[in-house]
Amino acid sequence: MPRKVTDSCIGCGACAAECPVSAITVEEVSVIDPDTCIDCGACQAVCPVDAIVAD
Repeated sequence: MPRKVTDSCIGCGACAAECPVSAITVEEVSVIDPDTCIDCGACQAVCPVDAIVAD
C-alpha cells in the first residue's frame, strides 16, 4: 500500500531525495505517485514533521 502525504507537509524535499524509485515530486508540498511508490518507507523515516503515513 503506497504512502501518502498529510497536510502537515512543509515541502522540504527530504522525502524526495530519499525515494529510491523517484516516486515523489515537490510542488508546494510533496506528492507521492501511488503507481510508482514501492512502499519501502524510506520517505517516512526521513520526514522531519512526520507528514508521511501509510495509506
